[in-house]
Amino acid sequence: MENLPKFDSRRIHFGFTLAVNYTDFVIRFADDFKNFDSLRIIESEKQPGFNLGIITDLHLHPNLNLRFLPSLVIASRNLEYSFAPKDSMVKKTAKTESTFLLFPLNLKYRSARVNNFAAYILGGGSYSYDLSSQKDVQGSTGSDIIIKLARDDIYYEVGVGFDFFLQYFKFSPELKFSFGTKNILINDNTIFTNPIQQLNSKVFLISFHFEG
Repeated sequence: MENLPKFDSRRIHFGFTLAVNYTDFVIRFADDFKNFDSLRIIESEKQPGFNLGIITDLHLHPNLNLRFLPSLVIASRNLEYSFAPKDSMVKKTAKTESTFLLFPLNLKYRSARVNNFAAYILGGGSYSYDLSSQKDVQGSTGSDIIIKLARDDIYYEVGVGFDFFLQYFKFSPELKFSFGTKNILINDNTIFTNPIQQLNSKVFLISFHFEG
């Protein structure tokens, strides 16, 4: 039995989305990286986070939709610094925790529906604004290392997903990759920022969409 047979005949759909994000940094080192004291390497550690958003879906064509998914994002990512003074290894971690407002705009191209199933690909971009940015903090305090990041970023996005038409709603699991285009590092002339020439964001997102 075909569920929701008139779903695609409606011009606009609404819903909500829940997601788990894994946010990470892409690090481009300064040309003179080896000259920074006893610092040996900087590594990025991705951490899990959470997204909660709403869906507005505009039906443009039987197989093409325009989707706007404003979301609240809780994300975390670390930079781990390894120093080797006097033949010993010392590691220090800079934790960056962010609360974003995220505004993705995607085009979704879907296969023909087969009974209650369809597959799709998507692409587009998004704008993020960090509500908890520490860009104006004066410096590191005590043992806490503060890495200042810009408040906003622009991403391009690609993803794949599947539509399952259930009895009362459409359920869509989705995988999406987002890549930040801006250098978000604010260099405050410290041993923790001078070795880095550029810092970009990347995000892997596992989403679960519910549309009525």
